[in-house]
Amino acid sequence: MVSAALESPVSGRRLSSVVPAEVTGDNKDFELSSMDLAMKLHYIKGVYFFQSEAVQGVSGSDLKEPMFRWLEFYFTTSGRIRRSSGTGRPFIKCNDAGVRIVEAHCDSKTIDEWLATSDHSLDHLLAHDQVLGPDLGFSPLVFLQFTWFRSGGVSIGLSWAHVLGDAFSASAFINLWGQIMAGQVPPKSLQVHNPENSELPTSICRKPFSLKKVDPVGDCWLTANNHNMQTYSFHVTEKQLHHIVSTTRDPGQTDSISHFEILSSIIWHSLSKLREDMGPRIVTICSNNSLIRENEMPTNGMIFSTVEADFCVSKGEITELAKLIAEKRMPENGLVEELLRDEARSDFIVYGANLTFVDLEEANLYGLELKGKRPMFVNYTINGVGDEGTVLILPGPENEGGSGKIVTMTLPEDQLAKLKNILGHDWNIAKPT
Repeated sequence: MVSAALESPVSGRRLSSVVPAEVTGDNKDFELSSMDLAMKLHYIKGVYFFQSEAVQGVSGSDLKEPMFRWLEFYFTTSGRIRRSSGTGRPFIKCNDAGVRIVEAHCDSKTIDEWLATSDHSLDHLLAHDQVLGPDLGFSPLVFLQFTWFRSGGVSIGLSWAHVLGDAFSASAFINLWGQIMAGQVPPKSLQVHNPENSELPTSICRKPFSLKKVDPVGDCWLTANNHNMQTYSFHVTEKQLHHIVSTTRDPGQTDSISHFEILSSIIWHSLSKLREDMGPRIVTICSNNSLIRENEMPTNGMIFSTVEADFCVSKGEITELAKLIAEKRMPENGLVEELLRDEARSDFIVYGANLTFVDLEEANLYGLELKGKRPMFVNYTINGVGDEGTVLILPGPENEGGSGKIVTMTLPEDQLAKLKNILGHDWNIAKPT
């Protein structure tokens, strides 16, 4: 018998599928770019929390009804992975197989009680745990989970195979669902990104540091970790950010350092401290590509860069690390594409190959609306992270002005507990264990 403490607060899961209203992909083969294949072992999960007013009188069927039209615009999301019979290279068969819908309930908590858990340690229950394979041809690329809370309120959990596109693509995808639900249907189809013309060419002849080759996974697209990985989220308020910037900034400094760069530097510095200066000296920075066009099909268009410190990180100044991140990034997308062209059948990870910082400050995470209401809180995580860990910097809740940040870290469990203590003691921005 399972004890009450171990029972999941989310129950009654019911599965269904939604397909495009009309034939869209014509059963065509959609080529995956080298950057897509580099991300194939990673998965994005986003959870959107809405108060009861946003879904008053709304049923699961009402939420699904606009999806048939929605999926006509995003025909790749309804496809399935296949492999080339000649080369074994994966591609998407645009066969309109659809996306999977999960409907569940949380009868033991209200949505406010759920959000009162400040570390968001249970948010993973609100978005389906997704892995492509071992039957790749039958594995949906997208899941949406509706979880209805006691006394009203709902969470929308998006599970998105990263091989489709990055977090900016994922958020644009779900935002369009809300627009179509409100009757705002785009007038034309989305543009398809050219998969192999990198906007970031490189003249450097070396293998990328941001990529790590892993043991072959076959048709089950998930790699194993050597450590027990744990995810923890915390909120940094606007007031806390102002205090951090004012205490770390040089009095004569005139150049602008972003909140992403400051928070990343603090975590990099703190991790080096707890690891007793055993690294990391090299970190990966994942940032938005401003050249990505709107109204575009999903794409993995974020820029992956590496930054190397030639000094002891734990003894350096926060502003020194922040300037390093801001000014000394080495973009590696071109190197990744070159490597994957030669090793398309090999398996790699990006997130957690090095300690990886992901800048989602500009992502429109609060752009999804239900009945004209925006979410009260949004959190994103990444699954399939390697042992070096990943840190996401997200925009804070809009009801607090949107000027704060949400920091979501996935790290080895023992390191995460120590890091929380350092961040709480030194910076007052995380709850000590």
